[in-house]
Amino acid sequence: MKRGLVLEGGALRTIYSSGVCDGLLEAGLEFDYVVGVSAGIAYGVSFLSGQFGRNLEILSRYANDKRYMSKRNMLRPGNRHCYFGLNFTYDVIPNRLVPYDYAAFARWPGVAEAVVTDLETGRAAYFPVDCQDRRFILLQATCAMPPLFPIFDYQGIKCLDGGVADPIPWKWALEMGCDRVVVVLTRERDYHKRPEHLMGLMRAVYHRYPKFLKVMSRRVELYERSREELFEAERQGKVLVYCPDCTQRFSRTERDMVKIHALWQQGLDHARARAGETTAYLRG
Repeated sequence: MKRGLVLEGGALRTIYSSGVCDGLLEAGLEFDYVVGVSAGIAYGVSFLSGQFGRNLEILSRYANDKRYMSKRNMLRPGNRHCYFGLNFTYDVIPNRLVPYDYAAFARWPGVAEAVVTDLETGRAAYFPVDCQDRRFILLQATCAMPPLFPIFDYQGIKCLDGGVADPIPWKWALEMGCDRVVVVLTRERDYHKRPEHLMGLMRAVYHRYPKFLKVMSRRVELYERSREELFEAERQGKVLVYCPDCTQRFSRTERDMVKIHALWQQGLDHARARAGETTAYLRG
C-alpha cells in the first residue's frame, strides 16, 4: 500500500499545514510519497526532515524581518524584483540561521515532488525535490507567485507558481500510485475563490505566454472544480482531508504573530484530534 501526502499552497497560510505536519510527526505517521504546491512543499520539506516546529520558528523570528518579505526586496539588487528575499529565505535561513537537516531528508525513503506551472504550455509540471540542492531552486520556482516573483528557468522550463495549473495535486498523487491520500488544504471548507483582480497586470507582464494567461484566466474554475471533486472523493472514503476552520483576515503575507501561531496551533490540534482516524485510514 502506497501512502501519499498532498500539501496545498497559500503562502503564509501554509503555517496551518505545518501544524498538521507537526502533528503527523508526533503520531509517527509515515508517507511514501509527498507532493506539494508553492509554500505547501516549501514548508513541507521540514516534515520530511522530521524537524518539528521549524516553520513556526522561522516565521516567529523573521516574518517581520524586511529581509524575509517587504517591498524593499523588490528594489534590492540581485533579488530579481521579488517581494520575498530570495537569498535570505532560501539560503541564509536554511543554511545558517534555522539550519535544515539535509542528512535527515536524504535518509527519508520516499519520493517528494513539487509542482510548477510551465509558462509555455500553461500546464503543470512535477519535479522531484533534490535533497542535495542547498539553494532550494525548485522550491523557489514552485513558490513563484505571479507577479511577486520572477520567472524561473528550471531544467529548461520557464515556470512560476504550481498553484496556477494544479492548485491541489491530489489527482496526481493517485496517478503516482497512492492507495491512501491525505490532503491538507489551507482554506476552510466553505471557501470560494474570487476572480483574479490583477488579470490586466498579468496580461501586461506575461503577454509573451498566452497559454499561461489562458490558465490564469480559468484559475477560479480550476480551483473550484478541484475542491468539489476532492470533497466528493472524501465522501466516498478515497481521501482524507484536513482544512482550517477559518482563514478570513489572514493574509498570505501575514505578519501578526498572534494569528500565525494560532493557525499553526489549530493545525497541530486538528492532527492530534484525528491521529487515530488518520492512522486507521493509512493502514487501510
